[in-house]
Amino acid sequence: MTLRGWVADPKVSSAAFAEVQYCYVNGRMMRDRLINHAIRQACEEKLGADQQPAFVLYLDIDPHQVDVNVHPAKHEVRFHQSRLVHDFIYQGVVSVLQQQAEPTLPLDDSEPSARSLPENRVAAGRNHFAEPAVAREPAAPRFAASGSTPRATGANYPNAQPGYQKQQGALYRKLLDTPAVEHKERIAVSTPSLDGHSQSFGRVLTIIAPDVALLEREGQLMLLALPVAERWLKQAQLTPGINAACAQPLLIPVRLKITAQEAAVLQRATPLLAEMGIEIALEAQHVTIRAVPLPLRQQNLQNLIPELIGYLAQQTTSDAANTAQWIARHLASEHAAWSMAQAITVLAEVERLCPHLVKAPPGGLLQPVDLKTAMTALKDD
Repeated sequence: MTLRGWVADPKVSSAAFAEVQYCYVNGRMMRDRLINHAIRQACEEKLGADQQPAFVLYLDIDPHQVDVNVHPAKHEVRFHQSRLVHDFIYQGVVSVLQQQAEPTLPLDDSEPSARSLPENRVAAGRNHFAEPAVAREPAAPRFAASGSTPRATGANYPNAQPGYQKQQGALYRKLLDTPAVEHKERIAVSTPSLDGHSQSFGRVLTIIAPDVALLEREGQLMLLALPVAERWLKQAQLTPGINAACAQPLLIPVRLKITAQEAAVLQRATPLLAEMGIEIALEAQHVTIRAVPLPLRQQNLQNLIPELIGYLAQQTTSDAANTAQWIARHLASEHAAWSMAQAITVLAEVERLCPHLVKAPPGGLLQPVDLKTAMTALKDD
């Protein structure tokens, strides 16, 4: 996931910039409340009550992590990991605004005199805003002609955004109702991240085809099996209590023929499946899968569900943790060949949902690379 573009400094921007609000997701023009909320929250300290942030931003993200055309206006977007995207945009905008800020005297003894930028995640995608100005190509004058570049794309859209329909608006309502974080709180939160990366696998250096990532942490190289990390992530996403499973309705429900014995098994397991985000409707000789959680969206449900019924039939008592583990071990990998972006996304989620794997990696997940032997061989030669 990468973020690049321009953000006008609210202190020096004029009223004409208020209409310059353009955001592109994977090259497509979007007007989304989540994105606008993240940008405004980042600019809130410098914005007046009657001011609007001015920006032209380009967000590149894995297409599998985003759904488009979820709104009739077709200019809004739904992210599978909305909180991750929101925080990434917020961090990028805060970083560039702090870089442009002129040094000021501390307001009191508790204010640090040195400016510190929010730290980007170790394995995260490239954040163009966090780069030093000398490392980037010279930027065009800041909105010297506000309508020159995006006029053909954005001229037809009014500044006021259309209202969300209830079913789409509910997706972001909880996020958008979150109160703004105070300045001193942000300083306190960012400080621990400078003390090390004890909760991180490290930085992704490259992908060794097809499914092994080469990592670096504190000078140590390690190999990580991406399919194993993906399996642990899906198990955590399916386990109730660790990460609340959210049922996502299928565009085309899956209808399967079942026997009377299988219907009895599903009748008994319906509460368990609902807890895991799998919504079904039972009939006399059929079962209809109406919704599944995110880890199952790309799976072959016609094959998985009958196998799951067979597993549940063998269990005397239904246990969510064991069922989640069984499902995760029987899911097909969504990546035949992994990319850097896919590896970084999976590792970020594993670190968030499974921090115990970072402290004590299980067998088959992580393998240190012995450089001493290779260095000794070089010296001997």
